[in-house]
Amino acid sequence: MTDKHRNRLAGETSPYLLQHADNPVDWFPWGEEALQLARTTGKPILLSVGYSACHWCHVMAHESFMDAEIASLMNETFVNIKVDREERPDIDRIYQTAHQLLTQQAGGWPLTAFINPEDQRPYFSGTYFPNVQRHGLPAFPELLKLVAAHFHDNQDQVRSQGQQLQEILRKIAPVGAEDDQPLSDGPLVSAREKIAAGFDREYGGTGGAPKFPHPATLERLLRHWRETANSADPDVDALFLVSLTLSRMAEGGIYDHLGGGFCRYSVDRYWQIPHFEKMLYDNGPLLALYSQAHIAAGEPLFGRVANETANWILADMRAPGGGFYSSRDADSEGEEGLFYVWTPEEVRNLVAAEDYPLLARHYGLDRATNFEGKWHLTIREPLADIAKNQGDQEDALRDRVDAARQILFQHRASRIAPGRDEKQLTAWNALAIRGLAIAGRSLSRPDLTVAANDAADFIYDKLLSGGRLLASHKDGESKFPAYLDDHAFLLDALLELLQSRWNIRHLTFATVLADLLLKHFYDNAAGGFYFTADDHEKLMHRPKPLGDEAMPSGNGIAVFALQRLGFLLGESRYLDAAEATLRFAWNTVQEHPHGHVSLLTALDEYLHHPEIIIIRGDEDEAASWRDSAAKLYSPRRLVFAIGADAKDLPGALAERKALDDQTVAYRCVGNHCSLPLTSWEALAAELGDHAPGQ
Repeated sequence: MTDKHRNRLAGETSPYLLQHADNPVDWFPWGEEALQLARTTGKPILLSVGYSACHWCHVMAHESFMDAEIASLMNETFVNIKVDREERPDIDRIYQTAHQLLTQQAGGWPLTAFINPEDQRPYFSGTYFPNVQRHGLPAFPELLKLVAAHFHDNQDQVRSQGQQLQEILRKIAPVGAEDDQPLSDGPLVSAREKIAAGFDREYGGTGGAPKFPHPATLERLLRHWRETANSADPDVDALFLVSLTLSRMAEGGIYDHLGGGFCRYSVDRYWQIPHFEKMLYDNGPLLALYSQAHIAAGEPLFGRVANETANWILADMRAPGGGFYSSRDADSEGEEGLFYVWTPEEVRNLVAAEDYPLLARHYGLDRATNFEGKWHLTIREPLADIAKNQGDQEDALRDRVDAARQILFQHRASRIAPGRDEKQLTAWNALAIRGLAIAGRSLSRPDLTVAANDAADFIYDKLLSGGRLLASHKDGESKFPAYLDDHAFLLDALLELLQSRWNIRHLTFATVLADLLLKHFYDNAAGGFYFTADDHEKLMHRPKPLGDEAMPSGNGIAVFALQRLGFLLGESRYLDAAEATLRFAWNTVQEHPHGHVSLLTALDEYLHHPEIIIIRGDEDEAASWRDSAAKLYSPRRLVFAIGADAKDLPGALAERKALDDQTVAYRCVGNHCSLPLTSWEALAAELGDHAPGQ
């Protein structure tokens, strides 16, 4: 160790790594120093991957990594490497996949992998291990001895297993469709059926417990409904499934009824009790989805939740420089959920006496405890039902509840808050920028557009260096070469932001990102985008991930955004790469369509080109036309308001000229554009002549 109390992680900026800087374990960050030491000494590598908001990571750290005897065993036997999976998703992705292949079980965090230093291939893998044998899991100290002995006693077997693993990784790579294979809407139809088949029609969402929001899947259903809305057989059931899920989530404990925002997932099928960590990468997409659903369905609940979620992002997650922090921990004072739970006595002592019975009925304080002997607030009796039963006005009850919520929120703020991971990650910031841009238009909130604009400028100023994008910013330092998700999500976000506020700098930034994707990530031979750049550190595997996971697929969003930018600028390079990627993914998407909904949405816009409205003229009038057009939920429609004085527009945009002192609009579908439309009425009629989303 570097000194008596601090190990090598003390020089890192990651809050997760710093949490382990005073462990007696001689941790290394991932890097050549540790890898070379393992090769030189012949010790196997113990790789531990987690993140700062991970509850079981904290448990394993407390039980094992802070234990002097276990740490001594680790130090004697292994070269120990700690990785923050949020900073190094490349490493996490590789070893999570390897874990699934080695164990035939799902991965998770903490990930514990034992690696042959010769080739970086794992020979044993697990997740959380307790310090003593329990729950059917071996004691970590005994496991360490067995795994180390196996490595030294069975070198040939370890090498052979590593070679087999590498070969499996090579073989499971997708094989694309032939160049003459027509792409159809078959996977779109199949996905719709498969999503519905696994849907919980009582509580919403897919599957049982634990239950995750899956905003990309819900957005696919919402788009599907809109695309059929003007047909002879509109898919109202798709809208029902989305609305049911969003309503149940908004009523449940996965939603923070005092502070706004959503937790990571629900431990039950009812959305009642969450795993209490709050992640930026969940809340950005959910903000966008609730905002879109508010416009689509006209449901006030969705608008209220979107507003409150946006408020939480701005109040709690926004950094002074304009970017957004990563997460809030699940734990505070060593206990999960402690910050969020209540007793009836606490609430009764804080709110007006006449309001307590109302709150008790509404939030279930008059029912049995629901979380470790205390009450986590969930809506157990809707205000509409209470108002009907009591003969009151729902709006009056809402005002009373909102006033009481504010009192409880202020009191909760005096508690010790869960830790906040103040890394600012490019990909997660991009998801927040997209959500804020969509919400700014949908909710008529310019402040959200301003926040999205500031975050985009933060990334441009702090995370673009030497013409290349970086992945993480903390304590004034930006580092780590950016990944596929960083580029793809940010390109998509900038296209949404440009619809809320035109900024030629952001358009230029978007083209830089698109060109970086094609130059450094795109596979010119087979199609598809690698997760890491061509000049990235060489790891044991370089994947081209296609499926949606906790976040949408980088390949899916890359195709989606490149198509949109390609049509906007008339740039065939972007369109060609998008089509080739769809062909590369075609067989995989056909086999498992509901696991690739981001690619399906890109396929949808390949088959039915996006509708792009370009408005030129007086900035205020152009913005007014844009805002009026944005009041309809038309997911394949992009509307850009560009002032008449904008000069040197690139590509096809240069042809969409302002006309004298008139405001004028051009409607383009794919490569075909209308004649100039010189009044809002003419544009509105043109929009009305086409089915929403067409």
